[in-house]
Amino acid sequence: MINVSENIFDTVYAPSLMDRFLRYVRTYSESDSSKADAGIMPSTLQQKDMATLLNQEMKDLGLDDVQTTEFCYTYGRLKASPGKENVPSFCLLAHIDTVEEVTGLNVKPIVHKNYGGEPITLPYGNVLDPAKDKDLYLAGQQEDTVITSDGTTLLGADDKAGVSEIMTALEFLIKHPEIRHGTIEVIFSPDEETGHGMDKVPLELLKSKFAYTVDGGHIGELETECFNAFKTDVTFTGNSIHTGNGRPDLVNAISMASSFLNMLPYTERPETSDGRMGFFAPMSIEGSIESASISLILRDFDMVGMEKKKSLVERIADTVAATYGGKAQVKHTQQYLNMKGVLDSHPDVVENLVSAYMEAGVQPVFVPIRGGTDGSRLTEMGIPTPNIFTGGHNYHSRSEWASFSQMIYATEVLIQLACKWAEE
Repeated sequence: MINVSENIFDTVYAPSLMDRFLRYVRTYSESDSSKADAGIMPSTLQQKDMATLLNQEMKDLGLDDVQTTEFCYTYGRLKASPGKENVPSFCLLAHIDTVEEVTGLNVKPIVHKNYGGEPITLPYGNVLDPAKDKDLYLAGQQEDTVITSDGTTLLGADDKAGVSEIMTALEFLIKHPEIRHGTIEVIFSPDEETGHGMDKVPLELLKSKFAYTVDGGHIGELETECFNAFKTDVTFTGNSIHTGNGRPDLVNAISMASSFLNMLPYTERPETSDGRMGFFAPMSIEGSIESASISLILRDFDMVGMEKKKSLVERIADTVAATYGGKAQVKHTQQYLNMKGVLDSHPDVVENLVSAYMEAGVQPVFVPIRGGTDGSRLTEMGIPTPNIFTGGHNYHSRSEWASFSQMIYATEVLIQLACKWAEE
């Protein structure tokens, strides 16, 4: 059973999917990493607006036990079809926040129907060039419907495409009771972009033993492994005296921090790595002569490689401190771990997802996530959670865009996934 039409844009749920997506991206829900790091959840009040909207929509659809927790997680449950109460239930997750590096305030989405493959010039000067974007080139070859912002903001497909697809799939299943399924739980989470998306997840509400995040990119991507991720804070302490009398007692912490950054391997940075290569990524630097601090993120698919990266940071910091006559302090904080090992021990969770892809007419492509999802953290907590594509592209930028045909296919994968687990 495949619900998508031969002309995919004529698929019965396409209009509601488009309507949801356009409404959701216009709803401001940017998060704030500094507040999240300080333990504030949600990190911004605007995330509550998105949560409230979804809470009401799930109630209107007739989901059971709909609630938004004090930490802004919105939960709902679609009850099983009669006779399917005992098949395994699963949870679908997507996050409601958008990244802070590019503003998500006053998003003005533009729908480009029958896109023909020409460069897309946005109203404020940004150009999306298919000659530099193979996925956009493919969209042009297929005369896809492409959705962008006006170029002054990001679009917000990360992850409002995923939110839209989950809500549309639930609505379709409710309106078509002949499609039998087990219990489906839903969690829409805050602060995924800050790395704190699962800090306060209401596991006490969750009855499912496995889950799926809908937070990927290009059609077909099926992600069962991700980076191991650590945040590393390096603090250099110098000695401040009048610069005119600096020699020999002045120790400049700013100079120490600069030397440290220059000593990080150039070939192991985000801008010089891809595929399965890990990296060191400086994220912020601040300070004065007396004290300077650097925040890094460390990424590696293998924990042996991660331990080497942590050790190298410590050695470089100690070397710089000894050279300048100052002090260095290094603190590593685990963010998330590679989920591959856990998922390999629960093969049915992935096998049924692969079957759902195939039933939806999508060829699964296994790619490692050069990042992480809420599913990475959930998997650590004992709930195996692979990641499903959404059709979004160029995330975290003013050039972000979404393929509407791919969004329809992602929705169909979710419907087929419900059908597949109902067979168990």
